[in-house]
Amino acid sequence: MEPGFTVTVNGVAREVAAGPERSLLEVLREELGITGPKLGCGEGMCGACTVLLGRRAVTACTTPAGEAAGHQVTTVEGLAEDGLLHPVQQAWMETGAMQCGYCTPGWLTGCAALLARVPHPDDARIDAELAGHLCRCCTYPRIRAAVHRAAELMEQPESLEPVPVPAAEPAVAAGAATRPWDLVASDPDAFLAGLPEGLVSVAERETAPGVLTTSTRAWLHVGPDGVVTAFTGKVEAGQGTRGALSLLVAEELRVPPGAVRVLMGDTGVSPFDMGTFGSRSIPDAAPLLCRAAAAARRVLREAAAQRFGLAEADVTLAEGMAVGPDGAPSASFGELVTGMRRVEQARADEQVTDPDAWRRAGRPARSAAAGTAVTGSKRFPSNLAVPGMLHGCVLRAPAYGARLLGLDLAAAQAMPGIQVVRDGDFVGVVAPTAREARAAVTAIAADWELTPQPGPAELEAYLRAHPAEGQGHSAPYRHAAGDVDAALASGPLRLEATYKTAYVAHVPLEPRVALARWESGRLTVWTGTSTPFRARGELAEALGLDEAAVQVIVPDYGGGFGGKHGAAAALEAARLARAAGGPVKVAWSREEEFRWGYLRPAAVIDVAASADAAGQLTGWSFTNINSGRAGIDTPYRVPSRRIAYQPADSPLPQGSYRALAATANSFARESHMDEMARLAGADPLVFRLDHLDDERLATVLRRAADRIGWDRHDQQPAGHGLGLACGWEKGGRVATAAEVRVDDDGRLHVLRLVTAFDCGAVIDPANLANQVEGATVMGLGGALFEQVDFADGVIRNASLSQYRVPRLPDVPPVEAILIDRPDQPSAGGGETPLIAVAPALANAIRAATGTRIRSMPLAPNGKVSRA
Repeated sequence: MEPGFTVTVNGVAREVAAGPERSLLEVLREELGITGPKLGCGEGMCGACTVLLGRRAVTACTTPAGEAAGHQVTTVEGLAEDGLLHPVQQAWMETGAMQCGYCTPGWLTGCAALLARVPHPDDARIDAELAGHLCRCCTYPRIRAAVHRAAELMEQPESLEPVPVPAAEPAVAAGAATRPWDLVASDPDAFLAGLPEGLVSVAERETAPGVLTTSTRAWLHVGPDGVVTAFTGKVEAGQGTRGALSLLVAEELRVPPGAVRVLMGDTGVSPFDMGTFGSRSIPDAAPLLCRAAAAARRVLREAAAQRFGLAEADVTLAEGMAVGPDGAPSASFGELVTGMRRVEQARADEQVTDPDAWRRAGRPARSAAAGTAVTGSKRFPSNLAVPGMLHGCVLRAPAYGARLLGLDLAAAQAMPGIQVVRDGDFVGVVAPTAREARAAVTAIAADWELTPQPGPAELEAYLRAHPAEGQGHSAPYRHAAGDVDAALASGPLRLEATYKTAYVAHVPLEPRVALARWESGRLTVWTGTSTPFRARGELAEALGLDEAAVQVIVPDYGGGFGGKHGAAAALEAARLARAAGGPVKVAWSREEEFRWGYLRPAAVIDVAASADAAGQLTGWSFTNINSGRAGIDTPYRVPSRRIAYQPADSPLPQGSYRALAATANSFARESHMDEMARLAGADPLVFRLDHLDDERLATVLRRAADRIGWDRHDQQPAGHGLGLACGWEKGGRVATAAEVRVDDDGRLHVLRLVTAFDCGAVIDPANLANQVEGATVMGLGGALFEQVDFADGVIRNASLSQYRVPRLPDVPPVEAILIDRPDQPSAGGGETPLIAVAPALANAIRAATGTRIRSMPLAPNGKVSRA
């Protein structure tokens, strides 16, 4: 046995085994069970694993464990003192400087080290010192604010709050029924018989032909302890859905938000849901839960009236209590449902609270999950472990399209503790540790046949030459009105152009991970997926099981952005666990996440437009090749228009991405509108407004323009420019305004970004503003520098040292303007704010330089050309 050494972690001396290959992160997480530091990249490029070694911040993934011998190591779990939050922890909670929270522990320890050296850093110092940290949710504007607030709190110890106590797990346990809820929904009593006593309220939606909805049922449980548990098939990956739903349920039931638990994405107990995508969580899941809560409120009022001997009109519900006139008599909701086993079907006409009457929803609220994120106790999929758990790793091809010709497994099979699993072309290993599993896969000698494939230079021609049929929303699309060709031919003002966008990687900070366990022929998988029910179906089909024998549980996970649909890692873990006869965890590396997760599709978009001598659009032709039809229709009034989408046979795997194809389509449309305005000699703002009939869209456009100072757009200094863009998507309206400066050498500086957003009634304004800011910054990365480099089926920039994503120094001041419309249904807020960023920047660059850039990314090397 190798000699060990002592390391003091969070004030406690711990004995650990030595090993030159072992990183401090491996020791902390796998040997000591300290999971606050996170694995994000393995090369010290994301900061998620940052800990304090003495007073110095270090990345634990690149620090040999032996370097910690004899030193004090502090992780996020050890920041709080005497039961009080550390100033950085409290500042992050106060400012809401997180979304998924996966990166938060690393930011906190890094910030603590900074403030110990520099008590009051300015923004430039903050950006420089913390540039090694990533937040893929892009909450950078709030992170800057949090650092400043933490500096204040360092001098205000009397303001520090107690460490928050994590909320108890819902009493309604998974596995209470013999078959999952969605498979017995027609007979809910059979499912609910095993649940704790109390009131259950179920809401269902009748779906109309041709109307897409991702959710058709929701239910909630009111228990004798007064806790309300709401159930939805949606999942939480940082978009704030859990918080918004809990606010709405609390609003309807007249209980404190802290009394509401939202159980999400568990196929054993959640109602069926197509998935968390397309900004459909609030539009689809929220109305159902509101109706279920309204029905529960009705029943509770009835029960109180009967108990008190009063008319229902004389019973008031508030703060989880039912009270009579002048506050008496009274009973808690828990008392009212004690001994009750009632299932109430919500009526179609339940009296749901109007947004104008909201008292909890519609107001700023601190995230209930923030406390676990800042203390390191939040349980992500990568943190999970079960007794007897082994680790798995899968053999990957060297390139897309490679064909396996032969294998030599002898070296791997000879390694102690290693089990090699082969099932056709699926080859993997199981080992006691993740490091040993990866070493065993590396020892496998495989012979592959490779085929030549296109690279970026050939991509446009390849996509044009390889049309595909597609299915559903990916099928070819064509819509036409008027005589487009005649309008284009006769218009005195005419412009044709092609716009292109690159493949973009999702880069969730938590790579894919799954833990699979088999028991008596039943499979349970814990994983981060946006489509748990689809994953259940894929697992059942691949493994020859009935769906009722498969349970997929989705803990809150570290970001997805559309990139974690399906059951990829879950199926790998399930196969290896079945072969190993015990639970197995599969955690993808950052390289695997880049190379084997699908990408945002590349786009080639041909646009032609014409206008008459007065500057009114007469013709519009818009054809998207490959990327999709989301956001493809123009909001502008054009008498003759043709819209088409032609799918293509992509050389790289592609799929959903935050805002889908609406980013590429908006980039092409809004760039072309700007070009047409200049061709017509018109103000780009006035030109757009003259062609808009949607007043909500016109309003966000005016608000963004006003805030950026558009009235001075034609009076900017040399090298400065303002740009505008707008669009509608997924029920929301958005406009972004950008201000840039371009130096004489072409160096681009983004000075300001303003995004105005209208998504109907605002449920949680603090979270919505956070989402808009994050989407705007994420859009900045895709607009300026994010792109996948590839050749012959190999992604060549498959690491965070090679693939650039936004960091603090890249982020200008960002302002979110929320347009609250209580008279409109609430739309999702996580995607639409992304779509106008790239064209606004392209238009600002054109104003500053005279150069029109028609390909994204606009400035991959940080520079643009000047006319």
